[in-house]
Amino acid sequence: MRVLLDESVPRALGYARPNHFVRTAQVAGFAGLTSGKLLASMKEQDYEVLITFDQNLPHQQSVQLPVGVMVLVAKDNRVNTASAFVPQILDKLVTMQVGELVVLTHQP
Repeated sequence: MRVLLDESVPRALGYARPNHFVRTAQVAGFAGLTSGKLLASMKEQDYEVLITFDQNLPHQQSVQLPVGVMVLVAKDNRVNTASAFVPQILDKLVTMQVGELVVLTHQP
């Protein structure tokens, strides 16, 4: 699966994704794009899933999502906090579909 980590997600999270092609928004050339342009650019470059801490992103999109989106909900977006999501993310990537929105929460 081709996965993009949004600018809000620590790049270290990408190292824990065996069997998936993972890039950060910065490395992929998507830094600074608005949500709509980011999602459209992802679709054009065949990315399938966006992982983000941006809880507002789903509410900003009035049409069907062109890629799957995982929204991580936590107290902060530090590396340790993001890493706690790894089992949930890996589990969900197995069945994630284009246009699907998944909200994952972590309570320490």
